[in-house]
Amino acid sequence: MLANKTIVLGITGSIAVYKAADLASRLTQAGARVEVVMTEAATRFVTPLTFRSLTGRRPIDMFDLDSEPGIGHIALAKMADIVVIAPATANIIAKLAAGISDDTLTCTVLATRAPVIIAPAMHTFMFQNPITQDNLAKLRARGFIIVEPACGRLASGGIGQGRLAEIEKIIGTIKQVMGKSDDLAGKCVVVTAGGTQEPIDPVRYIGNRSSGKMGYALAKAARDRGATVTLVTAPTSLPEPAGIEVTHIRTATEMKEAVAKAVSRADVLIMAAAVADYQSKSVAKAKIKKESPSLTLELVRTPDILTEVKGNFLKVGFAAESEDIVANARRKLDKKNLDLIVANDITDPESGFGTDTNKVTIISKDGKTESLPLLSKREVADRILDRVVGLLKR
Repeated sequence: MLANKTIVLGITGSIAVYKAADLASRLTQAGARVEVVMTEAATRFVTPLTFRSLTGRRPIDMFDLDSEPGIGHIALAKMADIVVIAPATANIIAKLAAGISDDTLTCTVLATRAPVIIAPAMHTFMFQNPITQDNLAKLRARGFIIVEPACGRLASGGIGQGRLAEIEKIIGTIKQVMGKSDDLAGKCVVVTAGGTQEPIDPVRYIGNRSSGKMGYALAKAARDRGATVTLVTAPTSLPEPAGIEVTHIRTATEMKEAVAKAVSRADVLIMAAAVADYQSKSVAKAKIKKESPSLTLELVRTPDILTEVKGNFLKVGFAAESEDIVANARRKLDKKNLDLIVANDITDPESGFGTDTNKVTIISKDGKTESLPLLSKREVADRILDRVVGLLKR
């Protein structure tokens, strides 16, 4: 979605400027035209040559407006699809809040009609200062999007909030903002992900091998296509995606409750989670000691979320099968009254649990079947959403 888009990347004088190099590189690799605007202070941390090497375009600063013929702040402001300032210092935030335009970057921001994202990076005390917070509040009120800084070790050696947000979060925010006019704009999508954990005692649980990658890919793809997304996720090792409301749960019962709440405003529910089929009938309050050669557990069924959840929305399910893939998936589609089901062979080492790729068959209620080749999970997510968009238009 970033291909052929013009992103003006403003870079200010912060030690976090080295992360901006990674951001510029990743945006360029995604196909965007990245126009870098550096303040004078930024050039003291990293040379413009670094960004020219990464983007293939010469950075612009207030002392070098002729670096690219015809590229001044007004031209930049007009051509920008989005403006991103990362890192943004307290100084640049204060100038923008006050409407001061005394360099190419601030002039560009004041002249553009494109969305503006600001990712602050500074010492904790500076970020928490009421003046900085007041300036950020003013910018939010004017429509600027603020990517909150992360907590962690700072350049000063201290620990606190002020680190530049992770690059993945900044890119996620860019995609969210730029996708607001795409084919899922105005739609609410609920996605479940990960494998539920049904406790046996305070230490042990019944679980499965789901990594959550497919569900997270679907949530991010829906966000990038303009949807308002709620992700209900069982425990995973994946970072929270930017621009998505995330509800963390552990058990099937908790997932059922979270989904029931989320779908009250949903247009689509995509159940990509691997919900455990059984749970222990009773959960030990203390850790079960290894004192006997065997242990017998009585298991009972977990809630059938897809069957029990009610509402006027599209229902998409997943069928992870080891045999008779399509036939078993069709039975599940009919039994749970789904609009669409996605079946995959968990015995395939390239499309099973934990992989970055998937090879699936998409089956719709009307009997249409589409078998996809091996694709990345993000590509699979977009192919599924293509079908969802088609159903929504009916």
